Amino acid sequence: MRSTVEYLGNYGLKYLTVYGFSTENWDRDPDEVEGLFSLFTEVLNKETPELNEKGVRLRHLGRLYELPPEVQLAINSAVELTKDNRGMTLNYAVNYGGRQEILDAVRRIIDKGIPAQEINESLFSHYLYTEGIDVDLLIRTGGEIRLSNFLIWQTAYAEYYFTDVLWPDFDTKELAKALSAYSQRKRRFGGD
Repeated sequence: MRSTVEYLGNYGLKYLTVYGFSTENWDRDPDEVEGLFSLFTEVLNKETPELNEKGVRLRHLGRLYELPPEVQLAINSAVELTKDNRGMTLNYAVNYGGRQEILDAVRRIIDKGIPAQEINESLFSHYLYTEGIDVDLLIRTGGEIRLSNFLIWQTAYAEYYFTDVLWPDFDTKELAKALSAYSQRKRRFGGD
């Protein structure tokens, strides 16, 4: 992860979001879920100090309160340590689901008492976990050709890059291929 952040930082990228655990992943074997959380917590605790030194701000996307206490603690500590950094923002989507995000945004809008006639795409976007940031390029690794309920609102006009390479093997060489493919595309944002 660190090499990916450094590589993209050299491109001036301001936001990177990685999918660590979906709301649907709770249906996996409990031992696998526990192993994923243990690995995530270990990596987060190990990588956060160096990311902090590089000015990276860490954010969590998803339902934090449903995660095990040790995962919540690791996420909260990383977010708190890096909250004032102004370099790249690294979003960790853990216990995240795109549909759930949309429902949570609707609930927050209702809780704020915002009249229906005042709700537009821009306002709605700011109530999402990502707070209004859209995706330019979505890279899907592992040979899967589906979104898996990931950032479904934010990817409305994104470019997609699919690769058979598994995430652990997706190095800066593979990232360069994805960025090269992206740079050759003409973005239309729904127009001609």
